[in-house]
Amino acid sequence: MNEEERNKKNSKVLSTIITIFIVLILVSVILLVLRKPSQVDELTTKCIASNSILYVQLGCSHCKTQENVFGKEYINLNIIDCFYEPQKCANITGTPTWIIKGQQYAGAQTIDKLKELTGC
Repeated sequence: MNEEERNKKNSKVLSTIITIFIVLILVSVILLVLRKPSQVDELTTKCIASNSILYVQLGCSHCKTQENVFGKEYINLNIIDCFYEPQKCANITGTPTWIIKGQQYAGAQTIDKLKELTGC
């Protein structure tokens, strides 16, 4: 293999490595953006809380997902934990469940959906 062929081969290897590196960086950035919890402000959370009840249960993975949607504002919600207060959960068949305007909404909800349902 002469010098010119070796340089071409090295150039192709280097190009491939750089391309893979760029793709890995892009994938990492996309994953970080997608995993970032939603940001919701205190005023919106308090509005949602004043118009709803959130039923959760200790150990519920979907409840944890709902908690992550609100981040630090989660504590401002009107929450009933069915593990600790089962008497208040007679009509709740699964958690998380939102009660908004007398209607049940099962499963974790987005901030936008909750704003729409509560009128916030």
